[in-house]
Amino acid sequence: EVQLVESGGGLVQPGDSLRLSCTASGFPFSNSRMNWVRRPPGKGLEWLASIDPTGRATEYADSVKGRFTISRDNAENTLYLQLNSLQTEDTATYYCQYSIQLYGNRSDYRGQGTQVTVSS
Repeated sequence: EVQLVESGGGLVQPGDSLRLSCTASGFPFSNSRMNWVRRPPGKGLEWLASIDPTGRATEYADSVKGRFTISRDNAENTLYLQLNSLQTEDTATYYCQYSIQLYGNRSDYRGQGTQVTVSS
């Protein structure tokens, strides 16, 4: 069973930083591309960042490029997202996401999420 557990969120002020973590189990984490997505209040899911299985190749949405950094520790089955220079628009529930493609259908797995609130 795929399990993803996000942590590290909180209430911070604009300009602050946070480091989110996601502990994974139930699938071959070290061989899997991983993503971070978020859901702002009242809005849909927004893809933020992706990292390849080795951790050497990353991609970012324009909205977070230069401020957020995705990384992973395959020995610990853990995914990270470093959030710097946080803005009020970054307020959202943050999820790590594992996706698999089977028979032409994609299945996305996410944890319960961790809440990030940026407010002065």
